[in-house]
Parts: sequence; structure tokens; C-alpha cells
Amino acid sequence: MPVEDILRKIEEEVKTVIPSDIRITDIEFEGAELVIYTADPEKFAERSELIKQLAKKIQKRIVVRADKSVLEDVEKAEEKIKELVPEDAKLVNIYFEPDVGEVTIEVEKPGIAIGKKGALLNEIRKTIGWTPKVIRAPPMPSKTVREIREYLRMVAEERIEFLRKLGRRLHRGASEGEKWIRITSLGGYREVGRSCTLLSTPDSKILIDCGLDVSSSENGSPYLHMPEVLPLESIDGVVVTHAHLDHAGLIPMLFKYGYDGPIYATYPTRDVMILLQMDYLRVCADEAKKPPYSSEHIRKEIVNTIPLNYGDTTDITPDIRLTMHRAGHILGSAICHFHIGDGLFNIAFSGDLKYEKTWLFSAATTRFPRLEAMVIESTYGGKNDIQPSRKKATEQLKEIIKKTLESRGKVLIPVFAIGRSQEVMIVLEHLMREKEIPEVPVYLDGMIWEATAIHTVYPEYLNNDLRKKIFQEGENPLMSDIFVRVENYDRRREIIDDSDECIILATSGMLNGGPVMEYFKSWAEEERNTLIFVGYQAEGTLGRKIQKGWKEVVIGDKVIKVEMNIETCEGFSGHSDRKQLMNYVKNLTPKPKKIIVNHGEESKCIDFASSIHKRYGISTLTIKNLETIRFR
Repeated sequence: MPVEDILRKIEEEVKTVIPSDIRITDIEFEGAELVIYTADPEKFAERSELIKQLAKKIQKRIVVRADKSVLEDVEKAEEKIKELVPEDAKLVNIYFEPDVGEVTIEVEKPGIAIGKKGALLNEIRKTIGWTPKVIRAPPMPSKTVREIREYLRMVAEERIEFLRKLGRRLHRGASEGEKWIRITSLGGYREVGRSCTLLSTPDSKILIDCGLDVSSSENGSPYLHMPEVLPLESIDGVVVTHAHLDHAGLIPMLFKYGYDGPIYATYPTRDVMILLQMDYLRVCADEAKKPPYSSEHIRKEIVNTIPLNYGDTTDITPDIRLTMHRAGHILGSAICHFHIGDGLFNIAFSGDLKYEKTWLFSAATTRFPRLEAMVIESTYGGKNDIQPSRKKATEQLKEIIKKTLESRGKVLIPVFAIGRSQEVMIVLEHLMREKEIPEVPVYLDGMIWEATAIHTVYPEYLNNDLRKKIFQEGENPLMSDIFVRVENYDRRREIIDDSDECIILATSGMLNGGPVMEYFKSWAEEERNTLIFVGYQAEGTLGRKIQKGWKEVVIGDKVIKVEMNIETCEGFSGHSDRKQLMNYVKNLTPKPKKIIVNHGEESKCIDFASSIHKRYGISTLTIKNLETIRFR
């Protein structure tokens, strides 16, 4: 049935349920939701049972929004909010979302701004027409989050147009006839980097991740030129497991070559991937490399991203529903679960996962409603890939740092801006607070400061212990005075030339560019200094070469002698080790009938897959890039 006919039928159904005194101004599909616009939002709010009746009758997810005619002008609405919110609530920020008719009010004390039984919220709603949300202001303001929200406000009309176009495509209906499900490996299979998979049915084409291989200048992109993928306009949606460049680095490039559909990611993933992609463009410019896309394509990505929270379920095609679950890897990382057809098949993609409670996050989810197949990572899937516990890693880090500082050396820790940086920061703060290592400045160079700020914007994605420490005990280890932001090149040179002991956390984590290179080039030939690896070093990167023991490396046109002490602290990884991966599969509920192993060096993929089959009797596959599996 054409979408126009479906909408006409829904309008007739709405008239039978909604009383005539409630004015309905428009009914439209926007993304997966049916949106009912009304000039009487208060009457709708007073009679919440109407929405339940409608949803039951027409079997759609319904959202009620105030018509533009009853929304106060943004500038005036902001003034009135400032008048209504008590000074004691300590108002920090107000930002509007015109595409959904909502306004978010950031305050230091949410309870005061909400009022008794929501009285103040109701007053704000009646006064300005906008639907208010009150949230606790993050302790560290994020420039990235602020700019994304401001941009979305600027392009509200464009976003509504996009959502309506998507809504009509989503509700086109599924076809009749034979049903089948396939996945095609486009990158990240028997390798680490350029993760990308195509999930196909007779009615749908979904890309899961679209990353780049930062260690390869020749094969850095997924196989997007294959006939199964093209034209890009035929792709129904792109689902992002997490923000790291090897999973999300090339998503803006899709828009450059004709894609105009939705991007599905968690809220933190949206913000962090924008941060990392913009930094990637800066790195390309610094290294005089031609970037695969421009900031214009990143802006288009922002407009087309549909953010989700863990546990949210949404239709992404006529026959596929997506739910995101906690993966434990980095902020916002998700295991993406796809429910295909009317109970026909269920498959989950792990992305990168950590099956252990860390200083930042809870362990990856193992329980799903249904699960016939799973694609799982194997970065540390080899039989000898056993990492020390977080406690042992902390002890090891402590001893390395103590020894270096006692020798009046400097400690350089290459880190990824997201995840490892914050974990190491928490440990360093603890060790210095407990006087277990000398208190010296800990300099944060690169995107670490901004990435840390984004963590504080989304406390609900952190583990319970850390949330309790920050919000109930008033102690935020990420905001300790020991941390000093390196804001520019001149400050970096001052630190490099300073003879005093210090600790540097600098990006990038594999020594393949970024500010960490300046410190390394300056300090590598001094024996009393120490370089500590706390994250995975991909084959082919400078980090892997140094980790292997190379004593001379070439950077640009300069030969660097590596005399500094080289250490590896593996217990900080955001990936599960072999034992954790096996335990994860053991605890999966329900058990999948088939597991496909990816995101690992070839030997690790094969070893891990073989072990799963031997121990648990589950059918396993380690496909290569460009292979296709049919599940039904």
C-alpha cells in the first residue's frame, strides 16, 4: 500500500479516538515514528491514555508534538526559562531541538529545576509550548557537544525534511515471496582495521560500520566498490558500533559518493565520532595528505544521524529492527542486535567488546531476547593472549612510573583519546592521591581533554561506581588538579625542553601521527625516559615496530635511535583477552547456532573460532574479506 494511503487510513483512525476539542494540525512519518502535531499539547498531556489507545489500534510508535504555532520564539522562550528556573538550581545552559519541539535545560541541581512532582516543568511547558527536559550539567563543558547541538538547531528544517523522507521509505512495506538473510564481509575480516559488513535481505541493505585502516596507505578502505554495495543510494542505513576510526572513520565519505540515508549510533558515539573525524581531517592537512572527505560531509552526517540509547529498539527497514546493547569497549560502544522479519532471524554484531568491569564501564551485555547468529571480534583471541587484571596492570604501571621518576626521567604514554586515556587518568589520580607514586604534572595533549569532557556529558554510560563517586561523593578523578591541558604547540615545546620529571598522555595511540610524535622524537634517545604502551598496536604501525624492539626508526627524513625504556601494560586494553572472549561466548543467552569471528589477525581469528567450536559445540566461521554467508 502506498505511504499516502497508509497515512490517510491513519488519519481516519485518529479521528475516531481523538476528541474534536483537541486540534490535530498534521500527521506524518518521521523516521520510525508516527508524529502527531497538535495545537493543544496540554490537552494531550492531560489525557495520556489517548496515545496508548491509538498505538494499540494502529500498531505504530506514536509521538505527540506541539505545532509550531504554539511554540514560543526561541529567544523569548530562553528568556522566560531563565525567569522561571530558580537561581538555586544554578542554570548552566539551554539548548533547543526545533525538529522535536524540545528544550534541554542544564542545571547543577536538577531537582530544584524540576520542582515538586514536576510542577516547574509543567509551568515551563505551559509558558513556552516547548517540551522541557532537565538534566544535570556536566562538570566539564564539551565544545564538540555544544557545537553539534547548535548546528542541529540551525538545520532543524533540513532534519525534519530528512526524517520525513526516511519515514516514507521505512513504511514502504516488506515484499512477499522467499525470505533470505546474508552478510558480506567488506573489511575487518582476518584483519584489524577498515571494519565494514553488509547485511542484506530481499527488502534491505544495511552497512554495519565503515572504518579505515590507519596502518595501511594502500588498502585503507573497505570494499565499497563491490556490486552488492553499489549504488550507495540503495543502502537503507548505516549502523555504527562505536566511534574509533577503524569502525567509523569513513562514514562521511559515503555522503560524498551519493549516500543520503540514516546513520544509527548511540548518543556518545555520534559526538565522539564527529570529534575523531574532524581530527582526522586535521591530521591529513598536517601531513599534506588528500582526505577522503571534507567537513561538509561530516555536517551532513550530523543531520542524518539518528541517536539511540542502550535498550532502544527502532525499525531501520521494513523488515529489520535494531537494538543497541552495552559493549564495554569505549564510551557509547554497542553490540548491535538485528531482529529480522517477524521472528525470522536474529543476529548481533559485537563491534569491539570488553567482558570485564573496568574503571569506566560495566561489562558487555550477554543477554538478548533471541540470537541465532553472532559476529564477534578476536583482537586478542589467540591462545596466548592473556592480559593481566586491572589490579595487576595498575601495579605494573606504578612500578614503571616510580622507577622512571626516581631516575629523573619522563614518562610518555601514547593513548587513544577515547577510553584508554580516561582509564589511565583515573589510575594515575588514584596512585598520586594515595602517595604511591610521586606527584608530578600529568600533561594531556591532543584530543584527550575534549574527549574527557564528552565522558562527563554522558554519566549514564559510565559504571555505577564512577557515577556514584562523581555525583554523590563529589569526587571526579577526571578533573583532578594533577591534569594539565597542553593547549598549543608553544606549550608542547616548553614541556619537551623542561628538565623536570613529568608524565605525558598524548595521541595517537599507535604512534602513527599526532602530538605524541613530537615528544617521542625529542625523548627517544634518552635512556632514563620511558615509553609505555597501554593499547593495541596494529601490525605495520610505528608503535608495533617499537614494541617489537626496533632500535632505529625513520620518521619523515630523520633516523631516530630508540634508547628510551619501552614497556607494555596490557591490562588497560578495551578489548577482551582470550579468557574473557571465551567466557563471553560461554555466558551468551541464548546460545547462537553460528558464530562468525572477525576483527583479528588471521591466526587469532582461526584459533579463537576453533576453540569456540571445540569447547561449546557452536558452528564457527572465519571468513575472508569479500565472502558472503547466507543464513536462511
